[in-house]
Amino acid sequence: MQARCHYTVGMTEKAAAPRIACLPNGPYYLLNDPQALPVPNLVRSSGAPCATVRGVALCRCGGSKNKPFCDGTHGTIGFSERRLTDSAANQRTSYRGRRITIFDNRAICAHAGFCTDGLKNVFRMGTEPWIDADGAAVEEIIATIRKCPSGALSYAIDGEEAAPPARPPQVLVTDNGPYAVSGGIELMGVQFGDGASREHYTLCRCGASANKPFCDGSHWRVGFRDP
Repeated sequence: MQARCHYTVGMTEKAAAPRIACLPNGPYYLLNDPQALPVPNLVRSSGAPCATVRGVALCRCGGSKNKPFCDGTHGTIGFSERRLTDSAANQRTSYRGRRITIFDNRAICAHAGFCTDGLKNVFRMGTEPWIDADGAAVEEIIATIRKCPSGALSYAIDGEEAAPPARPPQVLVTDNGPYAVSGGIELMGVQFGDGASREHYTLCRCGASANKPFCDGSHWRVGFRDP
């Protein structure tokens, strides 16, 4: 996945951390500042200012003509946020090596390909077990896992699970793919997968994922485009 544009959410000492809400059968709402502020040039008949929180609605049905922003298309095409996957498949599997243990939850993989393309001796498509934790140097494995945008992959060294990276909040709009969220932005009211990262995850924006709101790689299958 290549970056097209991104939102880096500026933080101040008084500002609360950004959050993302999934509006029912509608867009994601990236809430940058929960403090209600007056809207310029908008007042009530009494002269009192109209105030609102600061945020932006992001398309997740795949049909907006103003991507990545929502234009209301979800309402006309009957977009459904219903999750179709079997929750029993949402499990993390451990692959133990001499020093490093690699954790993998296939149910939340976005199929970005950083692992299988970048370290084929470890992440082996068409082979069982598909992960060989001793197939490369530990440093190479760590560097590859850190590229995983979905949080499906993680690791432990000598039995101690690695802490998430410290990054500023960001929503990355990838080319023809999902929103790659990082920096610990809270996803409100959503149940995460077994062992899934809260620091980084990928959100479907093609509308076709069976694991909504998370990306499952369906953008490849449906040919989603956002040129």
